[in-house]
Amino acid sequence: MTDNDLFSATGDHFSLFGLPRQQALDGAELARRYEALIARAHPDKHAHLTAEAQRRAMEWAARVNEAYATLKDPLRRAIYLLHLAGHDARLDTHTAMPMEFLAAQMEAREAVEEARAKGDLTRLEDLYRSVRGEIGRHHGELVQAIDDGRYETAAQLIRRLMFEEKLKHEIDAAIAEIEG
Repeated sequence: MTDNDLFSATGDHFSLFGLPRQQALDGAELARRYEALIARAHPDKHAHLTAEAQRRAMEWAARVNEAYATLKDPLRRAIYLLHLAGHDARLDTHTAMPMEFLAAQMEAREAVEEARAKGDLTRLEDLYRSVRGEIGRHHGELVQAIDDGRYETAAQLIRRLMFEEKLKHEIDAAIAEIEG
């Protein structure tokens, strides 16, 4: 495939990287393929071409960057896979969550604030490990739901993971504040 053919390539993000449409991806392989693709679009490689060809190379590089950003992030990748399957996750409009999950999230956030206020790094690290464990478990469930075509279940897991990721970032910030 020539660069000209490559820069006009169409298809989804997975086909751009030559990867199967699935939630579970090898991050190192994705990064390796990204580096190979983006190297072909580097402006220095196209300085001798027409302005139109240079513009297409830059647009293509932007497309590769966007595809990579989507595929390397498990939540963005899951949302994208649901989109490709024709399933709208309705993340903006379908916000109902089980009451016990919401209560647990509130309790965890209160625990983070209490530990932050006390400067309790050990408690924050315990909370971090716990949330990371839940996130890992839910990512595993998400892979299975998408692979099985259970898209509504996948959408529910995505919403749950969004809450958990936000909590993890809050804990990170609290730890950084105490250590800083």
